Amino acid sequence: MVYRGHIRDGRIELDEQVRLPEGAPVEVTITPQPPAVGEHELGPTLYERLKPVIGIAKGLPPDASINVDHYLYGHPKR
Repeated sequence: MVYRGHIRDGRIELDEQVRLPEGAPVEVTITPQPPAVGEHELGPTLYERLKPVIGIAKGLPPDASINVDHYLYGHPKR
């Protein structure tokens, strides 16, 4: 049998009045609530995640961004 409830002041409160025998074994499963859709719940943006490494590469060829496949994999230059 499943009873639903919530936590209040660190205690489990059931939503309905239930009479359980003293010492009855119980199992508590936390049901995660889906986060509300909003900007903060989606996590950091790609820029925010990569901000620590943006601009730290030194000594790259001037056309590195255009010919990245050439420098990484040997493909023909564009």
